[in-house]
Amino acid sequence: MSELIRHPSIMERAHKEVREALKGKKRVEESDMDKLNYMKLIIKETLRLHPSLPLLPRLSRETSEVMGYKIEAGTRVFVNAWAICRDPQYWDDAESFKPERFEGSPIDFKGFDFEYLPFGAGRRICPAIEYGLTVVEVVLANLLFHFDWKLPNGMKPEELDMREKMALLVPRQTELKLLATSRIPVPATI
Repeated sequence: MSELIRHPSIMERAHKEVREALKGKKRVEESDMDKLNYMKLIIKETLRLHPSLPLLPRLSRETSEVMGYKIEAGTRVFVNAWAICRDPQYWDDAESFKPERFEGSPIDFKGFDFEYLPFGAGRRICPAIEYGLTVVEVVLANLLFHFDWKLPNGMKPEELDMREKMALLVPRQTELKLLATSRIPVPATI
């Protein structure tokens, strides 16, 4: 939601896609997710810029050399997924939020594209990847379908503080506060 509120044209396109795909419906269902391609690009781009686990712990199975450093077998190493996903060597305009970069791209979060590791890779990839994505898709689709969003007190999108706390997880330093206006009546059993 932070990236969407910072990029009104992307928010508008996402609203339009969800509302057109679900026209005539009163609720969002999991089966509707196949119709929401742009929303899925937004989720991919959000996970690129804001991976939920920025440092992926690993244990070196064998002694090796990486960039001139000797890594002994059994050494705990951390893969910096946050930095890799923002590396200009792999990403054009790496610091910008551009969901379209994934349109037609074979890069995916299944753990085989090492420039994009929001769920890790290999034997230690997140076992709940499909569940997590489904939940995020359904929740975001509901937020976009049922509500219009804006910043409070006349705040402008460029004024939104996007600084993050660097820790095991990387939350925003400040809470996101938005005003929601109901667009479509919300069913009592969402």
